[in-house]
Amino acid sequence: MCFIARRNHNFGHLEHFLTFSYAIEEINQNAEILPNTTLGYFIIDSCSDAWFSLCGVLKILSGKENPVPGYTCYPKSQVAGFIGSLPSLASQTIARLIGIYRYPQITFGLTETSLNEQLELPYFYHSYPNDYSHFHGLTPLLRLFGWSWVGILSSTDESDIMYCEELKREIIRNGGCVDFLESIPNLRILSFKERRKRTLQIFNKFYKSKSNVFIIHATNILTVEVFCMISSNINNKLYIFSAETSSLKSTSTYTELARCTALNGSLRFTIPEGDIPGLKHFLQNIHASVGTTLFECDLPNNNSNCTSSVMLPKIDGSPFPFQFSYTLYNMIYALAHALHKLYSTKFQLENSLKMEFKPWQLNQYLKEVHFKAPDGHEIFFDEKGHAPTHYDIIQIFQFPNLTTIWSHVGSFQPSAPKDKQLFVNQTAIRWETPSNQVLRSVCSESCTHGYRKVIDREKPVCCFDCVPCSEGEYSNTTDAEICMKCPEDQWPSEKKDECLPRVIDFLSYDDPLGVTLSSISILLFIITALVLGVFVKYQDTPVVKANNRNLSYILLISLMLSFLCTLVFIGQPGSVTCLLRQSAFGMIFTIAVSSVLAKTVTVVIAFRANKPSSKLRKWVGTRVSSYLVLLCISGEIVICTVWLIISPPFPEYDSQSVTGKMILQCNEGSTIAFYSVIGYMGFLALLSFTVAFLVRKVPDSFNEAQFITFSMLVFCSVWVSFIPSYLSTKGKYMVAVEIFAILASSAGLLGCIFTPKCYIILLRPDLNMREYLIGKKS
Repeated sequence: MCFIARRNHNFGHLEHFLTFSYAIEEINQNAEILPNTTLGYFIIDSCSDAWFSLCGVLKILSGKENPVPGYTCYPKSQVAGFIGSLPSLASQTIARLIGIYRYPQITFGLTETSLNEQLELPYFYHSYPNDYSHFHGLTPLLRLFGWSWVGILSSTDESDIMYCEELKREIIRNGGCVDFLESIPNLRILSFKERRKRTLQIFNKFYKSKSNVFIIHATNILTVEVFCMISSNINNKLYIFSAETSSLKSTSTYTELARCTALNGSLRFTIPEGDIPGLKHFLQNIHASVGTTLFECDLPNNNSNCTSSVMLPKIDGSPFPFQFSYTLYNMIYALAHALHKLYSTKFQLENSLKMEFKPWQLNQYLKEVHFKAPDGHEIFFDEKGHAPTHYDIIQIFQFPNLTTIWSHVGSFQPSAPKDKQLFVNQTAIRWETPSNQVLRSVCSESCTHGYRKVIDREKPVCCFDCVPCSEGEYSNTTDAEICMKCPEDQWPSEKKDECLPRVIDFLSYDDPLGVTLSSISILLFIITALVLGVFVKYQDTPVVKANNRNLSYILLISLMLSFLCTLVFIGQPGSVTCLLRQSAFGMIFTIAVSSVLAKTVTVVIAFRANKPSSKLRKWVGTRVSSYLVLLCISGEIVICTVWLIISPPFPEYDSQSVTGKMILQCNEGSTIAFYSVIGYMGFLALLSFTVAFLVRKVPDSFNEAQFITFSMLVFCSVWVSFIPSYLSTKGKYMVAVEIFAILASSAGLLGCIFTPKCYIILLRPDLNMREYLIGKKS
């Protein structure tokens, strides 16, 4: 046999042979399974080779040393089924051949994806799902610890490369990235120069990689040895071994791995080890001749080195981890249970002890097998021919004295619901990092809150830059791909990681600017009221009479209301205040300007009527001034009424003009109507200015024209400056500009027109006499 012919070969196959023999003997001694029936077996070592496997099957089917296809030499017994070889390719070769004869086969090793189709090989049963099944455990494990940037290493075997290529695609599908996929060749077949060059290439790949996590998949023992040699000079890396790599068993492999102190803390998906009752005792009683070959005992020297005390440590040690042996044991029992059910059914139906059957008949009962293994696990086959299984996740720590600690840190069950397939006891894992922190393995550090990812199309998606969110946007998740806009009434925080309520900004009475303007408005209102009081008190004096007393009263009252209407502009805008602001100001101020125009026209009529045969004499003393005021105000009323009906002002929030604030302001509704109101007042002011300028040379005692000219000049200057200032400001400052224009223009009228009169009335009463005025006239 192959494992006897060569030293230091794979002793795991001897373990399988012994387990097989033990299981058959145990079944034959069990009266509850196949009573009065003795199971036999015929074993041929395939030497892990598909050609040997094919020849062995033909030899078993024909019963001859030289196989004859289609012919059998078993007169008293028949072949019931096959237990497949451990290597996947060998099992595949066997399955395709015996499938022609419809013999069932159960394999106890890991299988490739090509053997996963029950329709293709309906007589093929698996003790494990295909070897890609624990992809679903690897990818969640990477995601659990945030390892998005990994490297993959394989051997140069075609099946290993295909496995790793599929693993790479699976990682990418789950949002991860692969830094590199490198195959490690068998350096023993290379020349010294090529070996050095290739080793240096792989080492540089390891050393320069930003990845700290590497997945190792190799079914070649020599590849694992080369990997150990390269990794010994690279620290602070974590290695994850696939189930196939972890299941490699040979004395050289375990010795080599024991020296890989760089693998401390590595994680391995492993086939669970089960306890087979009585197997160790069975192995302890193996004939000493087996020990002579296996353990290099010296049989002629009284078996001094071949006692059970010498053999037991070897059995309990690494060459015999009882992984696949436990599965093999259960698969033999599955075949026996199927045979038992087949014989029981035939006896009930035919009432005959004749145990002949067709190979395909056993297949039906294998599908129905369901029993409990010695450790309590249920054994059965699903519709794809898979037996239930799981993988253990082991963390390994190796020490200079070659002792090894295997720590169970988790498990993966492919048959469980997706969210419960992977279990990891994170507290049981020891990290080779300061403070026992989880190892990081990313191409780019995560973008924190307030940032978003910018991916370079020429790089994998895991490699990106982090840029701050734009103005008005935020992100409250790690690695956000886009920043989100805050709601209209909110604004991002300083770190742009959350939205905060905006500060509602308007010109309030608590604002220093609002306090100042409101104080000025009230002060000017009081001054105007005092002036009105003076005029009322001295209403019968020549100065008051000579300047159209009623128009002066109307003008002073309108100025008082103008100063008060500015208070409507201060405070929180509402529907009513927005309607009143511009319309009330427009009409009140139009009355003031109209009164000034009427006073100017009155001066013109008074002095033009003194000329002989003047047609203006009939207008002297009439209510022309009052009608003129009413006529002028009517035009403003029409404009404001149309404005309020068609597109009235309304309160609105402006969240774009000022960063972090929401401006509560009055939308004018119709910009055309707003500027029509201002324009109409400007037209009346310009008309007053023109008329006043033309009559500025009348006698000084009665001449208001020059004062009106100055007042209108102030008015026009203020409102011409108002327009660009109003358009260039936002928020409360826009309101403040309009209030300032109202106050300045109103104060200009008050000061230019009434200051000279108050001066004469209060300080120079000697000039406030009819004789003085008449004397001046003459």
